[in-house]
Amino acid sequence: MKLSTLFFAAVAGSAVAVPLAKEQKKRDSVFQWVGANESGAEFGEDNIPGVWGTDYIFPDVSAITTLIDKGMNIFRVQFMMERLAPDSMTGSYDDAYLKNLTTVVDAVTDAGVHVILDPHNYGRFNGEIITSTSDFQTFWKNLAGQFKSNSLVVFDTNNEYHDMDQELVLNLNQAAIDGIREAGATQYIFVEGNSWSGAWTWVDVNDNMKNLEDPEDKIVYQMHQYLDTDGSGTHEECVSGTIGEERVTSATQWLKDNKKVGIIGEFAGGNNDQCRTALKGMLEHLAENTDVWKGVLWWAAGPWWGDYMYNMEPPSGVAYTGMLDVLQTYLG
Repeated sequence: MKLSTLFFAAVAGSAVAVPLAKEQKKRDSVFQWVGANESGAEFGEDNIPGVWGTDYIFPDVSAITTLIDKGMNIFRVQFMMERLAPDSMTGSYDDAYLKNLTTVVDAVTDAGVHVILDPHNYGRFNGEIITSTSDFQTFWKNLAGQFKSNSLVVFDTNNEYHDMDQELVLNLNQAAIDGIREAGATQYIFVEGNSWSGAWTWVDVNDNMKNLEDPEDKIVYQMHQYLDTDGSGTHEECVSGTIGEERVTSATQWLKDNKKVGIIGEFAGGNNDQCRTALKGMLEHLAENTDVWKGVLWWAAGPWWGDYMYNMEPPSGVAYTGMLDVLQTYLG
């Protein structure tokens, strides 16, 4: 999801100080993972480095606690590469930004649920397409080294590559995998494709992604799918009541044909009857194919979404109050 196309109201303040309970949460769901994106640390993408509390915010751990209590067991936490490593992809870290990110990760994983680290960069750094696979590999070696001892951390190579050479997208994903494993990290790696990682265009655009290799055999293909006219997730309306299933069916077959597994890392629909029907249809299709689909994550939760049409932030987000029941069947 591209934040510059959306409106949000910034509210200053810290959001990472509330601890989570440290007991392991038992999950009983048809999917391995069901959760939400935790957006905020990537806000203010046009103001780098920006000011914490003014341009960007970290997720509210108390709100995540509420979603865990509802049964969610995975959270995709957004951040910006330029804020973490302000001088260069291979450079040293901004200590405060890393500390805040780590605080969120530790609090959530202490509750026994997974956190996906999501560099929300669209295959770009400082606005330019990343072309150095060696620098990208080093970035991931450095980052994985920070979290390799936490088995509940998942590494997402980059959010929504788009308008890039397809071979480059493949090679960047492979470089990320190689860097993560070079660091000694053995956790899951979520790879993303070109064309905004859309499930509905995956077969036509991202077929070469089947050539990725991982010595740990823990690659999960992360696709995104919205149900509005252009698949951008910027409209409340869904095309039809059947569009959800229609837009993921070819990707399901691709995963089966290539003996891969996937996850829908972003999806949502407006709070209306047609989207409700469409989302239920998509989820039911995925649930009927859990040999290849391992879960779903709603877009999005986070402290600053306000009246955003897909807001899953407790207690008053429009999706939290109006659409959570669509997910309830699939929550532990």
